[in-house]
Amino acid sequence: MHDTSLRATKREWTGLAVLTLPSMLVTMDLTLLHLAVPQISADLKPSSSQLLWITDIYGFVIAGFLITMGNLGDRVGRRRLLMFGAAAFGVASVFTAYAGTPETLIVTRAVLGVAGACLAPSTLSLVRGMFRVPAQRTTAVTIWSSGFMLGGALGPVVGGALLEYFWWGSVFLLAVPVMALLLAVGPFLLPEYRSPDGGRVDLTSSALSMVAVLSVIYGFKEVARHGPGLVSAAAIVGGAAVGYLLVRRQRTLPTPLFNVRLFADRAFSAALSVLLVTVLFLMGLQFVIAQYLQGVLGLSPLRTGLWILPAVLAGLVAALAASTLAGRVPPAYVFGAGMVLAAVGFAVLWGVSADSGPGPVVTASVLMFAGLAPISALGTDMVVGAAPPEEAGPAAGLSETCIEFGGALGIAVVGSIAAAAYRDSMADRYPAGAPAGAEDTLGAALETASRLPGEAGQALAEAAREAFTRGLQVNSYVAAPLMLLAAAGTAFLLRKVKPAAHDDEPEPVPGTERLDSRPGTAP
Repeated sequence: MHDTSLRATKREWTGLAVLTLPSMLVTMDLTLLHLAVPQISADLKPSSSQLLWITDIYGFVIAGFLITMGNLGDRVGRRRLLMFGAAAFGVASVFTAYAGTPETLIVTRAVLGVAGACLAPSTLSLVRGMFRVPAQRTTAVTIWSSGFMLGGALGPVVGGALLEYFWWGSVFLLAVPVMALLLAVGPFLLPEYRSPDGGRVDLTSSALSMVAVLSVIYGFKEVARHGPGLVSAAAIVGGAAVGYLLVRRQRTLPTPLFNVRLFADRAFSAALSVLLVTVLFLMGLQFVIAQYLQGVLGLSPLRTGLWILPAVLAGLVAALAASTLAGRVPPAYVFGAGMVLAAVGFAVLWGVSADSGPGPVVTASVLMFAGLAPISALGTDMVVGAAPPEEAGPAAGLSETCIEFGGALGIAVVGSIAAAAYRDSMADRYPAGAPAGAEDTLGAALETASRLPGEAGQALAEAAREAFTRGLQVNSYVAAPLMLLAAAGTAFLLRKVKPAAHDDEPEPVPGTERLDSRPGTAP
């Protein structure tokens, strides 16, 4: 007989809605700054080095602190860390909005990154503890994961609308009312969980994790910006070596930063691998598609965001539909089918041209999101579901770090392929007499073309748009067959994994202390 007392109630589902809000803001904040860069450059006049730090420091700090904060939440209390992160995020957002110098903006963005790292694993690990029935947990994690996608899509729309009427700092003030709401209702809707025998956080492991993550992600970003080189290779190899030392250290600690034995679990390790591959393809191609919509078709950031919304909505619907199948269909079939659908989306891009309009890329994006969004959501659920409840924080940190890796790797790989194809195509089409230096990037070519008179500028702009479109096509030629191979590999890795929610019985939660269990209390 089912223990209905452990099933989620209206309180838990309302709490889930509250937890989804900071998840949306964490990803939205990544896109908002890129829209505001022109106004920030005109207002604060940062150097090129300072501008790089302004744009990158937030994502770097979040990625570096995710594993540590997930571990810390299990020790000091997941809700307590969430409340601290919300307060810090709100205050730092105000200081960011009114930053008067590039140095101040860099510091406040770094603080936002630390606060964001507190929010992300805390929300996911709280979801893990609030929803004890596997079927309900799968639905809850899918909704939570959808918040990240929605935040990334709404960023250009909301940010573009604000920047059209207000100053650049207005985009960061969006976080203040959301964090105020979380602080007001969180103690009453969200229970507190912590591991009673967590011990202290190993500071050496924390430092090693930050160095490893930041080095590898920095290396991939350098590849995306400048192509493969000595600096990027040294950063990636050095980060990987530090990561190896980190894993070895965890085997010797009584209270490790994360339990390396989790990787022996087929569902856990396979889910992390699938998350990495999924985000790599999705973020990489969307990165190039967004540039195509703005640079080739000439759409504003606001209109670009609106054209991307159908794909995100398709992903949300597909993810929710897949969560209902997760209890009956093995993940090998769900994930494999999603990757095949995404491969069809990549194939649609084969026919895109510089004057084909947004239709083909929007259709391709809809298919890609519909295929890969369910994999991202269900893969996250598999990761946190495979970990013991008392280790939900580190598992959440690992899954989100894997997503950060996938995003950085995807942008680096796809961006490098696009850049190489662009330069190769421009070598054949570069107009005679056009100034040198415009053949490296689409942005540089369009800026140069705007200063050239008459047909010379038009010829250069047309050549650049066609060359960039060629880069998008080349990426799709590579992505479609690789996605089919990934589908086959995923089906093989997960062939013995049962449906995630095959049992509707509440799961036991040994070793995790729930400090409040009465609705409406805030002890």
